[in-house]
Amino acid sequence: MALKAEIISIGSELVSGQSLDTNSQWLSRELGSLGIPTAFHTTIGDDLDDNVGVFRTAAERADLVLTTGGLGPTQDDLTRDALALAANVGLREDPESLAAIAAMFARRHRTMSERNKVQALFPEGADPLPNAIGTAPGIWMGLGRATFACMPGVPSEMRLMFQEQVIPRLRLRHWVERIIVHRKISLFGRGESDIEAEALDLTARGHVPEVGITVHDATISFRIRGEGLTPEAAWSQTEETADLIRSRFGPLVLGEGTTDVADALVAELTRTGASLATAESCTGGLVAHLITAIPNVSPFYPGGVVSYSNQAKTNFLDVPAELIQAHGAVSPEVAVAMAQGALRRFGADVAVSTTGVAGPGGGSPEKPVGLVYLGLATRDHAEARRLEIGPEQPRDVIQSRSSKQALNWVRLTLQAWPDKAGSDAGSR
Repeated sequence: MALKAEIISIGSELVSGQSLDTNSQWLSRELGSLGIPTAFHTTIGDDLDDNVGVFRTAAERADLVLTTGGLGPTQDDLTRDALALAANVGLREDPESLAAIAAMFARRHRTMSERNKVQALFPEGADPLPNAIGTAPGIWMGLGRATFACMPGVPSEMRLMFQEQVIPRLRLRHWVERIIVHRKISLFGRGESDIEAEALDLTARGHVPEVGITVHDATISFRIRGEGLTPEAAWSQTEETADLIRSRFGPLVLGEGTTDVADALVAELTRTGASLATAESCTGGLVAHLITAIPNVSPFYPGGVVSYSNQAKTNFLDVPAELIQAHGAVSPEVAVAMAQGALRRFGADVAVSTTGVAGPGGGSPEKPVGLVYLGLATRDHAEARRLEIGPEQPRDVIQSRSSKQALNWVRLTLQAWPDKAGSDAGSR
């Protein structure tokens, strides 16, 4: 029978929304990689009765319970008290833990207050989990059908304690005998339903390895789950499926891991040695922001212009005023002229532009909200593309999708360019 885990996050700041619970997400992923599924996430505030009740419930329905928070020295740190009450036992002082806490204060040249001594109290029958970088030791204890591992809420302390103290104890119990790996391959350029229609054989129930599809901000991700007795075996189980996704979807594939459109574009800029300039209207600098958020892009991105007004398009990108008057700012002609202007101004190898109606107002029957034109220019070619993102979409979605489409167009263009070592970028 498979183990069932529960993760309990403790703190009134979490349930009130003042702080974000990142510990539960991290622990779920770590447990998953060890082959232990998480069945429940519970978040509770700093109330003793609530803590006792939640602990007793978890002890009846889970085999492994991981808690974070409530181990500090203040009066609202209640984990040790609640666990003792849930087990109907008293608290005892652990001399080794008290000495470790005192030594931590001494190393930091701080005076330990009397209140810090409560951190050395443990429910009867519990074992301390040493904290190598903080003053709050954790607690390892059996309760009901479950084993509890209580850890500090500080993420750095919790993660180290989980890796150094909890995982070895799980291995001693033979609860960790299989390794699970998760791989993510991201795609961009087509809709989720279209992608899934071509991958029904991969996402079918019972497929080995297990494959799922998620979407975020128009980026489609295949998530592959591999399982084996060793990390190498688990990874090997995913290889054929990963290769099939890459071959089947070709240019749509951005990469693996945390890769999104901007990451994949910067990889192409780095490979080719090409430089990119940007000219933006409706996206208001978002294209430039997405590019410059990627480390080490400086050699390949000389800069960009946010030309929100017609006058700015003329003054900074040399777009003829008569062209704007004849076709309107939202037009393929102006998109091309903007890209060409950025190319000249920055001496770049390629430039991309955006101009459109981001809404919620400003649309017309001829040029509705959600209509965006992209322009792309190189030293020997220029063209425009029309995007119809939809008048029902909010402003931020229109801007985001337009920006990513612009970056993706440049990425696909650069894929046909040779590597920097085999070409002269200045000849393009």
